[in-house]
Amino acid sequence: MKTNQQRLNNIIGQLEGIKKMMDSKAECLKILTQLKASKSALSSVTDSVIEDKFNTCLKSLSKDDKKLFINLKKYVKSN
Repeated sequence: MKTNQQRLNNIIGQLEGIKKMMDSKAECLKILTQLKASKSALSSVTDSVIEDKFNTCLKSLSKDDKKLFINLKKYVKSN
């Protein structure tokens, strides 16, 4: 299984490819498809980081910050 760092490197490569597609005026649908795929991949990494770091971060927060962090997690996971 790939690490988040490897997944981010893949996303960076994907974004560089999209930039080249846009520079070469590639077909709009192909560009949009790649943009959606990169957005989905980034969302997946975000979810993974939240899950990996959630408990560790939660331990070090004050009571009010814990509530904020839990709400932030819900927001990020829903968007």
